[in-house]
Amino acid sequence: MSGERPVAAEREPAGLGAWSAAVLVFGSSAAVLVVELAALRLLAPYFGLTLETNTLVIGLALAAIAAGTWAGGWTADRVAPRTLLAPLLGVSGAAVALTPVVVRGSAATGPGALMLAATLSILVPGALLSAVSPVVIKLRLTSLRETGSVVGRLSGIGTVGAIAGTVVTGFVLISRVPVSAILVGLGVLLLATSVLVQAAGRRGRGDLLLGAVVALGGLGANLAPSGCDTETTYHCLAIDADPDRPTGRTLVLDGLRHSYVDREDPTFLEFEYVQAMASVVDTAYPPGEPIRAHHLGAGGLTLPRYVAATRPGSASTVSEIDGGVVAADERLLGDDFPAGTDVRVEDGRLAIDGLGARSLDLVVGDAFGGVSVPWHLATLEALDGLGRALDDDGLYVANVIDHGPLHFARAYVRTTAEVFGEVALLADPRVLAGEDGGNLVVVASRSPVDVAAILDRMAARGLGWGALAGDELDTWTGAAPVLTDDFAPVDQLLTPYGA
Repeated sequence: MSGERPVAAEREPAGLGAWSAAVLVFGSSAAVLVVELAALRLLAPYFGLTLETNTLVIGLALAAIAAGTWAGGWTADRVAPRTLLAPLLGVSGAAVALTPVVVRGSAATGPGALMLAATLSILVPGALLSAVSPVVIKLRLTSLRETGSVVGRLSGIGTVGAIAGTVVTGFVLISRVPVSAILVGLGVLLLATSVLVQAAGRRGRGDLLLGAVVALGGLGANLAPSGCDTETTYHCLAIDADPDRPTGRTLVLDGLRHSYVDREDPTFLEFEYVQAMASVVDTAYPPGEPIRAHHLGAGGLTLPRYVAATRPGSASTVSEIDGGVVAADERLLGDDFPAGTDVRVEDGRLAIDGLGARSLDLVVGDAFGGVSVPWHLATLEALDGLGRALDDDGLYVANVIDHGPLHFARAYVRTTAEVFGEVALLADPRVLAGEDGGNLVVVASRSPVDVAAILDRMAARGLGWGALAGDELDTWTGAAPVLTDDFAPVDQLLTPYGA
């Protein structure tokens, strides 16, 4: 029988207790999901919180898990597995802690560097952390007869860890802790675990180096300029002073100038699209006449302040999903917070269901961003809800941002026309001609819209925008799809996906 290969030894010292194994598998699996969800927030300012961004991050995370699991198992069969655990945890901790400064630093370099940094920030720690489970399983396999139970038990623990990481991050961490702090904190925790594992195995070499790397990464992540005054639940938020207007402030969300506020003069409107929306309101409702209004999206509360100042006694409600934006408005405006305005932290779509029938004169939609659009506010069902809430002569005014061929804007206009009998579109003439992208203002009502009067009012403000209505607007809209809760490919319609 000398030609036969010897059977592998049935027993080998595990070198790792059952509880220690469970904690390592649970924690490493949870950490992978924490990194994935935090990466979505970290990358949203640059790529948008779109279906494509989610798909990319999830795909990269799954690729990292697959590669790490395979490589970890292959290596554990060829190298003493006990020596692998601490380096896997320590290096992954360094990578996680360095992620904020690397990603934000690469964003200033260019899109190519940003994409590379974003990819590595998910692949590297994800693969290293995913390699922990097969290494631990190798250490716990003391007999071939218990392979199934060991693998099944630890795999189940890893899945529970992944669920816990998802739930804790989504429901607790993101709403209470800045993204950079989440990643740096996780990196430090992984390093501490690495040190404990090394010490337990009496193999402490390299701990000092790993500690220095993570410490420097955490320091860099906190000191590197991010452009944020505050990291809110949804945005990197900053408030910039206007050097040309002492009382002017600009609310910047994710690097984009989102709203402009003059702290002393609520009738001063800096942005052209806001001037266009105010022109629509002025044409439909004479100044001095109180109105009932609902605003989807708070921004800097520019239009609610304008309505309160020009129409004393008006009642406005505002739905804003990001409590950090509301808190920034309260700090920014202080005693100048608009009278008669109730700002609520809530999802705008859920708020629509609570609006009373025929209870409003005006609905202002300003929740669509340049790189991210809440698709559930763009559908036929959402617009139906707004239509029910408006009086017969009520007005819906919405700001839409699109680029290139304007596929999303065309679809949104057509969807709006399914609900409201009268629709007009206001924009810079180059945008209407299809030569450029930017802001477009949709005006809709069941009653006739006085487009000529709106154009005159915009001209009086010095705004050289044009308008489309009737057959011209139908031609402009073309065969664009109607968006519904069942079919709303908003992310694909937005450039470049809709090009």
